[in-house]
Amino acid sequence: MSGSALPSLRIQRMGINTYQEPVAYLRSDSPVCRAQGFDAHSRIRVGLGDRAVIATLNIVDPPLLAPDRVGLSEAAWRALGGADGDPAQLSHPEPLESFSQVRGKVYGHSYSRSGLQMVIADITAGRYSELEMAAFVTACAGSALSLDETIALTEAMVDAGQRLHWPSAVVVDKHCVGGLPGNRTTPIVVAIAAAAGLTIPKTSSRAITSPSGTADTMAMLAPVDLELPRMRQVVEREGGCVVWGGAMGLSPADDLLIRVERPLDFDSEGQLAASIISKKLAAGSNHLLIDMPVGPTAKVRSAHAADTLARRLHGVGEALGLNVRVTRTDGSQPVGRGIGPALEAWDLLAVLQNQAGAPTDLRERALLLAGQLLEIGGKAGHGEGLPQARELLRNGSAWRKFEAICQAQGGLREPPRAAHTQEFTAGRDGRVQSIDNRRLARIAKLAGAPASPAAGIELQVHCGDRVERGQPLYRLHAQSPGELAYAAAYAGAHPETIQITED
Repeated sequence: MSGSALPSLRIQRMGINTYQEPVAYLRSDSPVCRAQGFDAHSRIRVGLGDRAVIATLNIVDPPLLAPDRVGLSEAAWRALGGADGDPAQLSHPEPLESFSQVRGKVYGHSYSRSGLQMVIADITAGRYSELEMAAFVTACAGSALSLDETIALTEAMVDAGQRLHWPSAVVVDKHCVGGLPGNRTTPIVVAIAAAAGLTIPKTSSRAITSPSGTADTMAMLAPVDLELPRMRQVVEREGGCVVWGGAMGLSPADDLLIRVERPLDFDSEGQLAASIISKKLAAGSNHLLIDMPVGPTAKVRSAHAADTLARRLHGVGEALGLNVRVTRTDGSQPVGRGIGPALEAWDLLAVLQNQAGAPTDLRERALLLAGQLLEIGGKAGHGEGLPQARELLRNGSAWRKFEAICQAQGGLREPPRAAHTQEFTAGRDGRVQSIDNRRLARIAKLAGAPASPAAGIELQVHCGDRVERGQPLYRLHAQSPGELAYAAAYAGAHPETIQITED
C-alpha cells in the first residue's frame, strides 16, 4: 500500500453519477481529513483488500455520512468492488512521476516514447485527476505533437488495453472523423462488407457531445454492450458486428481522454490520429477506411486541415502496420433525415430494406464507402467495389446479413417513436443555401437526444432544395413536453440554422 495507512472506514455507496470519474466523500469534521491534511479536491487512495481506486475527494456536511464512513460515487464503487460496509483504508497516493513529462511538454520539450508510456499507463490506471488529464490534453492541442510523438502516443494507448487477433489475413474497419449529424453509414457498410465475406469487427462510440453516436443508434436495433467473448462469437459466426467499444477495454485511455477533450473543444490533430488508429489496431484491424467530411461546420473545416490530418493518419498507420485510406466527403450538411438515436436507426433500416422513401444521400454515401472497403479488402478490383456494393444492397444480401448480425448480438428490435413533435417551417420562399450542422445538433440535444433515444430532429430539406413559405423544414421530436418546449424555444430563436435565400 502507498502512503501511510489510516484507520479503517466503511465504504458506502452514495448513488451519485459522476460519469467515469471516481469520487470519494468524507465528512467535513472527519478526523481522517484533519490527520492527513485531506481537503476538497484532494486525490486519495481507497484500498479494499488487493483492490484500490484513486478518487477525487469531496467534503460533505455531517448529516450525509456517518463519521466512520467513506462515500463512493458510482464510478468509484464499480472500480473498487466490495459491499456496503466493507472496511477500507485511505491514504495518499504515490506522487505522479509521469506528470513531469506533461510539464516538460508545456515548456517546449518533446515527449519521449517511454514518457508517453508512463503517462498513458497512469491515466488508464485512474491516477490522473480531471485537472491533470486536462493539462495533458492542452499540452497536446493544435499541432503540438510531432509525427514521432503521435506514433509513440498511439503505441502507448494500444499497449494500455487489450488487443484482439483474428484468424483472417485481412481484417477491415471503417471510421468517420465526425462532426456531421445523421451520418450513420457504419451499420450499412458493415452489413455490405460482411455480406461480401470480409471480416469487420466494428467497435463504435457512444455520444458525448453529439445527439447520437454509432453505438447509440445501433442500440435502437440490437444490444451493443457485448463483452469480448460474445463479440468474438458474433464476428466468427457472421463476419462482422457493431458493438460499443467501451465495454471491452480496447484503448481505454482514449475513452478517458475524449471525456476531457471534447468539452474543451480543442482541435488536436495528433490526439485525433492517435485516438482513431489506436482503437483500430486494438480491434485487430489491418485495413482502415476513414470517412473525412469537410465543411464549414463539420469537425474538419477546410481542405488544408483535411490535408494535414490525412498525412498524419497515413504516417501513423504506415509506421504501425495499418493500411489507411482516407476518403473526403461533403461535410456541408447533415446526412439522411434523422438526427438522434431512433430517428437515425429508422433511416438506416429504410436504406437496408430498400424502401422507396429511403434517404438517397445516406444510401449513396454508404455505398461509396462500402465499395471502397470491398476494394481495399480484396473483394473487388479497382473501380468494381461500388457496383458490387450496390448489388449486395439491391438483392437483399446486406439486409439479411444485418438481420443475422443483430440476432447474433441479442435480437433485432424496433426503434421507439417520440410522443411529442413540433414542426418548423420556412419563413419565406426561396432556396436552402446552408444548414448549420452544429446548431442543428444542439437543437436535437436540447430535445433530449441521446439520453432520450426517440428525441431529435427529422430533417425535411437539404441544401439546394426549393422551398415555399410555410413549408416544413424539420420536425422536432421529444419524449416529454418540457424537453420539446425547451428545444423549440431555442430553435425558434435561431431561424438562421437553415439559411434560405431568394432564387
